[in-house]
Amino acid sequence: MSVTAVNSPVIRAEERIKPEGLWLRSRNWDTFYMTMSVFLVPLPYLVYLLGVNLGIHDDVARNGVNLVVALLVGGPHMYATFLRTALDKNFVKRYPMLIRSSIIIPIVVVSLAFLNLSLLLTIFFFWASIHVLHQVTYVVELYNHRATGKVKGSAVTLWARLIDYALILTCLFPIAALKISRQDFRIGTNDLTKVIPDFFFTKNPGEVPWFFLLMAGLFGVALVAFLIKSYIEWRGGYIHWPKTIFILISALVAATMPALDNLDTAFQGLNTWHSFQYLALTFYLIKLREQSGDLNGAMPTIRKFAADKSSARLYMFSASMILGSLVLGFAVYMIVGIVDPSRSANARFDTAYYTAILCFLWIHYYHDHFLFTDFEAIERQTAPAA
Repeated sequence: MSVTAVNSPVIRAEERIKPEGLWLRSRNWDTFYMTMSVFLVPLPYLVYLLGVNLGIHDDVARNGVNLVVALLVGGPHMYATFLRTALDKNFVKRYPMLIRSSIIIPIVVVSLAFLNLSLLLTIFFFWASIHVLHQVTYVVELYNHRATGKVKGSAVTLWARLIDYALILTCLFPIAALKISRQDFRIGTNDLTKVIPDFFFTKNPGEVPWFFLLMAGLFGVALVAFLIKSYIEWRGGYIHWPKTIFILISALVAATMPALDNLDTAFQGLNTWHSFQYLALTFYLIKLREQSGDLNGAMPTIRKFAADKSSARLYMFSASMILGSLVLGFAVYMIVGIVDPSRSANARFDTAYYTAILCFLWIHYYHDHFLFTDFEAIERQTAPAA
């Protein structure tokens, strides 16, 4: 049973959010924030290419893009997580060990940043990939929960879900596997194949790149199954168009992104889209919880901002917390120069940048594995219609 939020601003009836049909919120909102925001993906790479063509050094252009993305969307999306976890007393009481164990992550990040940056980035790239795909499956499940009681047929059955998940969870890896097989998998100045077992490499000319063939085969089977399933749903008149289009666009973008030469900046394109979606979705779910009176354990500031018609204050609050990362990054940059003066300026920047970002980013990943199992806010909106 929901508890009315203490001292929570009253939301007028005309300002209450009323989700429409199968959409998470509305046709315009879903299209703009969830699907067509895909046009954000090429922007970081285009800015990087523009900088290089204007004579800016490759590493400077790359790191500049990284920093801008982190400031505008990456950082705010990372800290927005804590509006639903560490800054919510109810969540802390529900998952005390999750909050306490989070302290282990900064210790691991700082240690690896100084001792083995390539290993740190390898773990980061893999976990980031899983996190991005996990968010896609979460959005898909939110659509499934909106469809409960409204869509009949295979659109919400176990097999339909498994096919959707199979396509999502394999789409990012075929081209990445090809680059790993060729020992050509670099993030910025760091060659990640140094810490990847030789078992995955193709060492001799003419040797079959088994890792690539395996991942490409799994993706191909999943894609064919998804297309057949979608055709059957369309012919049956029960296809869930918002979800189907979202999955297809997400899979195609993720499948082609690793083909770009500069994987660091290419991934920032996917990160921009992912972060933009995350911010919109997080603020939307917070507003739904505010309407249901479930923010009684959150900070008063968060409850106040959640009641605003606009999410601008929630965004600014999340963005303001990035100051902690900037201070940490500057401190690490100075310390690296003292501890290991032989490191180049680029290597020092990478160490400082990834330390400052990953300490909080990995906690964000860790907490999201729990948040991505929470569908209560959407279920409350769906239940009356069902």
